[in-house]
Amino acid sequence: MPPPADDDAASRADLAGRADAHAAVPLLNCLLREVAEPLPGPARPDGPRTYRLPHSRRLLRVRGARRPTAPEVHTAGSWRRLTHAELVKLVAEELRRHTGRSNYELPAEMLDSRDAVAALLAARDRADPPDGLYPRSEQSLLTGHTHHPAPKARGGGPAAGWLPYAPEAYARFPLALLGVREDTLVDEGDTAALDRLGAAPPGYRLLPAHPWQLDLAADDLAPAFADGRLLRLGETPWPVWPTAAVRTVHAPAEDLFLKFSLDVRITNDIRRLWRHDLARLRVTDTAVRDAFADGPAGGAWLSDRGHRTADFAFEQLAVVVRDGFRGRLVPGATPCLAAALVEGFAGDPLAATDRPAAWWEAYLARVVPPALAAFHRHGVVLEAHLQNTLIAVDADGMPVQALYRDAEGVKLLASPHRPGGPPTVTREAGWERLVYCLVVNHLMEIAAALADHHPGLDPWPAVRRELARHDLPEIPALLTAPTLPAKTNLLLRWTAADGADARYRPLPNPLSGH
Repeated sequence: MPPPADDDAASRADLAGRADAHAAVPLLNCLLREVAEPLPGPARPDGPRTYRLPHSRRLLRVRGARRPTAPEVHTAGSWRRLTHAELVKLVAEELRRHTGRSNYELPAEMLDSRDAVAALLAARDRADPPDGLYPRSEQSLLTGHTHHPAPKARGGGPAAGWLPYAPEAYARFPLALLGVREDTLVDEGDTAALDRLGAAPPGYRLLPAHPWQLDLAADDLAPAFADGRLLRLGETPWPVWPTAAVRTVHAPAEDLFLKFSLDVRITNDIRRLWRHDLARLRVTDTAVRDAFADGPAGGAWLSDRGHRTADFAFEQLAVVVRDGFRGRLVPGATPCLAAALVEGFAGDPLAATDRPAAWWEAYLARVVPPALAAFHRHGVVLEAHLQNTLIAVDADGMPVQALYRDAEGVKLLASPHRPGGPPTVTREAGWERLVYCLVVNHLMEIAAALADHHPGLDPWPAVRRELARHDLPEIPALLTAPTLPAKTNLLLRWTAADGADARYRPLPNPLSGH
């Protein structure tokens, strides 16, 4: 018997309200950090916070600091609650005035991101979360990037096309297996793990493919299937599950991660495996592996050890082979995605610990030294942000190891030992990027979550102590600077800047007041 109409309407309204609330958080974080001007604080610590939008002269108020909610605009002498769609219009108006430029693509992405959240919420209501702490952490990010205007946008296509592959919906699916004619194969690095996924007929090599990837590239690949350059060989006998990165999947049966090419914009970039990035992957990954081999104990690197594709669809069919955990994870430890500690999930060790000060000191002692040593000793700038860092915990939930991943985001400092290698950055630019990724994107967010869950704890003296232990010439200035560099994802996307063209604005430095 179908539910009563009133119940159905109430359910839809509840879903819409939850989707609006989740989608508003990162968009408000961007607006308040990059554009808005804070007005004097609330009379009560838990009261609303008011901001002026300087170009449209509107007043906006929200509740909460780390996760702002309930946006209201001051109109006709009173405060009026904004839906997410109304918030998007308000942001677009302010940015048009602020930059002198129009942008019709980004507001559509913001709305797509909110609609994707609604689809994910509905899917979650019908699904069970993963049993293991690690997959549960990777698939927990319903809100996502804390400071991005459209973190859950999926290219604007219907949800039916991407929802079966969404980590946030607890997806599991087999990979498609293709045969690539040997004379068209492009193979670099250690890709032997791919040949163990199945069997290819004589004259062909095996190439796994993400089902969504094949759907997106179907028209372009049709001629290769027709003339025999590509064969369909079925699918893996076991499922994989997508990590928070969406296009990277974990194959537990093979102890392997595979990163695929998707022609979809997710956060700032089209997530295609670009030829120029693949060309420098081995050099970059080798530099990081060398840095970790010579680095402090307690850190590990999940190597992007090779890639395979076809020369007639180089970027569309590319797949990167990444290390699994065997031989890299501390025995008895369980990894967790750092970003999940910020958003929260069932079993979250940050929230559960009854020793928050000791937990935080252990976390810092695992996460900070490998990143600073790689930079100072080897000129390697890790993209040490929340989604590229795993923190392994012991049976008591205490951090015992940090694992970093994703060579594509790594930058290398200019060095006479790297002549003719991949593009490099200056030490100053590399340090700015590391401070943003490690301190602003990562440690500031973990510290705020820790303080929310454990009131009374001041996390910043411990961060100062950990940073001060390291003999880098940049550390004294970092500890005393009035501001830190915060990436401006909203303005970057509004002005259509390249996703890798980071732009920063000064953010008050919590280290300088301790």
